[in-house]
Amino acid sequence: MKKTAAKGKPRQGREENLVKEVKEEVKIKKEVKANEFKIDPEEMLRAGLHFGHRTSRAHPKMAPFLYGVRNNVHIIDLVKTCEKFKEALKFIKELISENKILLLVGTKIQVKNLLKNVAEECGLPYVNERWLGGTFTNFEIIKKRVEYFKDLEKKKKEGELEKYTKKERLKIDEELRKLKIKFEGIKKMEKLPDAILVLDMIKDALAVKEAREKGIKVIGICDTNVDPTPADYLIPANDDAIVSVKYILEKVAEVIKKAKQKTRNKKQETKI
Repeated sequence: MKKTAAKGKPRQGREENLVKEVKEEVKIKKEVKANEFKIDPEEMLRAGLHFGHRTSRAHPKMAPFLYGVRNNVHIIDLVKTCEKFKEALKFIKELISENKILLLVGTKIQVKNLLKNVAEECGLPYVNERWLGGTFTNFEIIKKRVEYFKDLEKKKKEGELEKYTKKERLKIDEELRKLKIKFEGIKKMEKLPDAILVLDMIKDALAVKEAREKGIKVIGICDTNVDPTPADYLIPANDDAIVSVKYILEKVAEVIKKAKQKTRNKKQETKI
């Protein structure tokens, strides 16, 4: 576990000292600051993207992205995070500009609502509950279940379920509730996505595995305890702190909105 005051992280005072130390020692390149995505390592620092896990939990393949160690906690090199994050954002920009599908995946309790809000705001499909095995590898079967869910929703909305007894309607409502939890985020996804953005590569390892099997590109936040190999586009960063994940999602949302707006503008110009 990461160090917290109550659950393994550094106490607030020690954490503040750590931030000061890193701020002094991390040499932020000016050219990194000047980029189209407005990524600023100092903002990342304030958001805590640099905090890794305890050194005992480090994955050897994350070594190239580490800056050092403070109080037995690995510190992520934010200059390298900037470089990799820019690569990921550039890919996302191209993906959205080409009207391709990006699926957001984040099932950890602390980020579920955040992920859902960003996905709905950007008009993206998402999975924020337990990943259902076969979502990609048995997509046609999953799609049939989604169609059943949508049909049941439609019948309820149009009052077609009123003909059933109260007991039967309660049973249908319970079934709808369960289907909504499973499929609400992907009910508009008519085909497999072209890429997925995974907020925790370990928690949602099955989603990553299925994506690799189906040739779907993987964009993943990689903390210091993660094997970054399965990610086509990795973002070396703290994947536990809400403020860290929020920073990343906000940047992703910003890029998606701009790309969609640019596409709409081009369509309007073509009509004129």
